[in-house]
Amino acid sequence: MKNKSLISINDYSMDELTTLLDRAEDFEKDPVQPLLKDHVIASLFFEPSTRTRLSFESAINRLSGRIVGFTDASSSSVKKGESLKDTILTVSNYSDLIVMRHPLDGAARWASEVTDIPIINAGDGANQHPTQCLLDLYSIRKTQGSLDNLHVVFVGDLKYGRTVHSLVIAMTMFNTTFHLVSPTALKVPSAVKRYIKDKGLTYHQYTDLEEVIPQADICYMTRIQRERFADPMEYERVKNSYVLNRKMIEPSKENFKVLHPLPRVNEIHEDVDSSPKAYYFQQARNGVYVRQALLTTILGV
Repeated sequence: MKNKSLISINDYSMDELTTLLDRAEDFEKDPVQPLLKDHVIASLFFEPSTRTRLSFESAINRLSGRIVGFTDASSSSVKKGESLKDTILTVSNYSDLIVMRHPLDGAARWASEVTDIPIINAGDGANQHPTQCLLDLYSIRKTQGSLDNLHVVFVGDLKYGRTVHSLVIAMTMFNTTFHLVSPTALKVPSAVKRYIKDKGLTYHQYTDLEEVIPQADICYMTRIQRERFADPMEYERVKNSYVLNRKMIEPSKENFKVLHPLPRVNEIHEDVDSSPKAYYFQQARNGVYVRQALLTTILGV
């Protein structure tokens, strides 16, 4: 995996993913190590981010690496009209690896094709978010003891949700049964459902969340993303489609856990936060260890 970009979660095999998760476990035990003291990482966020950007920065700082880049494209030469290609080629002169978030689907893949240093996709439009997927896999394995033979419920914006698309693809490696809960207008894209079927696995679609909770091992909640809607009225129609509260998870299994890529708006009531079945804030913390594993593996240290 040395010098290998991570653009889509299926760029890595199941063995490679398992190796990363095992390495993340080691970093959870000992997260402060000077392994990147001789490396410079570029952090290019053309789109707003809190958890992804800060967890990458935390991972780099705990490994004694150095960070260059920007958190807002308006503070870069992009505002002057510089192309993405020119930005990537220029920044490649200053860094050993680029972490990039961009609002356009496919931007990260294209960036990886114009530079000879590795690119980590920190989210490209509504396409994929592979590092979030890695920390989701880590969180599922940590709470369930395994990634195999689980019933996973995905809830909310399954059409535009790049975290959902990445995690569904990854979980097809582990004999998962998929339960897809969404408004009709926000169903999982046909290409993702076809991917599940091509792997010989089963998915079920619902509009009612409560009927599926008793059989779930993992409930992966997502927010309805205002920024993905061209029509504000369409967003208003679906924004409060699902609100998970503590009463709704009472009939769930003992091992049941609620995950969320965050930020949440109102799709998980605050009364769930104190439940032992809530895991979304621990899930965010796991992002540091997973990104430490990824950075050090790609840079070969």
